[in-house]
Amino acid sequence: MTLTPQWLDELRARITLSTLIGRTVKITRAGREYKACCPFHNEKTPSFTINDEKGFYHCFGCGAHGDAIRWMTEQRGLGFMDAVKELAAEAGMDVPAPDPRAAKKAEAQASLRDVVQAAADWFAQQLESSNGAPARDYLARRGISEATRKAFGFGLAPDSRSALKEALKKFPTAMLVEAGMLIAVDDKEPYDRFRGRLMIPICDARGRVIAFGGRILGDGEPKYLNSPDTPLFDKGRTLFNLDKASPVTRRTNRIIVVEGYMDVVALAEAGIDDAVAPLGTALTENQLGLLWRMVPVPLLCFDGDAAGQKAAMRAATRALPLLRPGFSLAFATLPAGQDPDDLVRAKGADAFEAILESAQPLVERLWAHEVAAGPLATPEERAALKSRLLAHADAIEDTDVRHHYREAFREKLDALFARRRPDRGPRVPWAPQGARGGGRRFAPDPRLQPPAEETRSIGQAGIAAPYAAALIGGLLRHPQAIRRNEEALVRLAIPDPGDAELLAAMLDIANAEEGLDCEGLLAILEPMKVYNRAMTLLRADGMHFSFNRRLEEGEGAAAARESALRDLDEYIGVLVTQPEIRARLAEATADFQRTMDDEGLARQQKLRALDEDLTRRLAALSDSSHGSTMN
Repeated sequence: MTLTPQWLDELRARITLSTLIGRTVKITRAGREYKACCPFHNEKTPSFTINDEKGFYHCFGCGAHGDAIRWMTEQRGLGFMDAVKELAAEAGMDVPAPDPRAAKKAEAQASLRDVVQAAADWFAQQLESSNGAPARDYLARRGISEATRKAFGFGLAPDSRSALKEALKKFPTAMLVEAGMLIAVDDKEPYDRFRGRLMIPICDARGRVIAFGGRILGDGEPKYLNSPDTPLFDKGRTLFNLDKASPVTRRTNRIIVVEGYMDVVALAEAGIDDAVAPLGTALTENQLGLLWRMVPVPLLCFDGDAAGQKAAMRAATRALPLLRPGFSLAFATLPAGQDPDDLVRAKGADAFEAILESAQPLVERLWAHEVAAGPLATPEERAALKSRLLAHADAIEDTDVRHHYREAFREKLDALFARRRPDRGPRVPWAPQGARGGGRRFAPDPRLQPPAEETRSIGQAGIAAPYAAALIGGLLRHPQAIRRNEEALVRLAIPDPGDAELLAAMLDIANAEEGLDCEGLLAILEPMKVYNRAMTLLRADGMHFSFNRRLEEGEGAAAARESALRDLDEYIGVLVTQPEIRARLAEATADFQRTMDDEGLARQQKLRALDEDLTRRLAALSDSSHGSTMN
């Protein structure tokens, strides 16, 4: 079918939005508008407004905004077409007819809905009959009340190969097979799929039965059995209890994901109604999308055993490519050997709420998992940890989120592997032993050279801004140098925040794109706010290094480019090494001032010579391109 913008506008115009919203929310008139307490977040002072003339609602507290169709999809949890059909029926409008194939498919689905609803009704009757006494006793032993049992529509499938088939004989056998109620194998007579099981209806977002889950009563395998995928039911696109949890989520502003539907039922019995569960599979991209439509950070609650933690990591890695600003996951871990049912029955709902309160953000869960994955005693093991963490970050498609994950992992690695310095006592000014008590006074040792001013400040200041600008300008001209110098570049302290942001963006782009050239890098940077700064640095030919010069095409161009790249590699090495050498020089000088021994003097002089050599190399790089003006 084709829903034109004109048709949708007519639909919105025929719906009085305040009347629609007022059916479920208490509203009051305020001038030409209506006000209410926002149904999408908890508040005491009304900040939710409804404007019938303009046909939209808006919350000044949480930012919720939309029209009549959005209200039906966001607050009622309907799909777009379901919302349109319901509003059109109210407005007295005919929805444009679908093409014949789509109409036939819709008719078939409607018939299948009749099948699964009839099955749900029959299963419920069986549970309430005398045959259902053992199943009712089982539910009572698990602490599931009659009210909860009826709210979830529990039923019973008798231990028979043909009881359901006989009960639903008004439907064609082929339709029962297509709905997943019967199993057809080769030329054998189709038979009941569910036998001797406690039955739990699985509903769509509108609360319509689309499939079933069955738990075996007594011994046998499999313990849980779900309907197969059918035209009504796609287990990768469905979440158990979504229809009941979605309205509750509007009040609690959270959604809890547990491992199985009996966990959901147990939590509901304890008064926790905003829980859902996947249906026998790991969380899929489509299920994550459903969760993010409700809240920006769903809470995933898994068992503390190995299987539960493996499921948590599968969900984490599945989510990484889909992350975007403000949308993530949090992970709550249950005690090993306990599921939500065990916990709430033993310690009550408060104990489960406490587990949720201590949930870890996604970045912390990834970090904890990889750190615990193996020993970290050798450089190779530590490098492997870094590689695994950065691989997680690189899986994120959003540039900004990926950048912040890489930064977070680098900060954690730096903190974990920071070199521990020996404890030192307070500095004692040097003086010969005889100087105390009024003895002969001595002049300071002439070998002592106090640290220069730049040496004392280098750790805080990082590299000078002009040198940083020259570096980034060179990398813009020669992006191929970024990936091979990544480890060095991430260690640089860039003094200007704008330049630091530009370099970080370039690092992320270089990691994602193979074979970048200058034009390709600029094309990716163009939509970003750092683009103007990049163009400024690229035009700054006054920075007299070979890698900052515009290279002309023609004879000798390839050799000039290779020479510039070699200079740039060496320049990066100097910029990274010199601050570290100067920091060590300041430390060695302080040590020598305290100890005044020959070993301390030799160390200080060696580091000073290294610093001077690096300064000469930096000057030579500048001189090789007609001299430097960066003083």
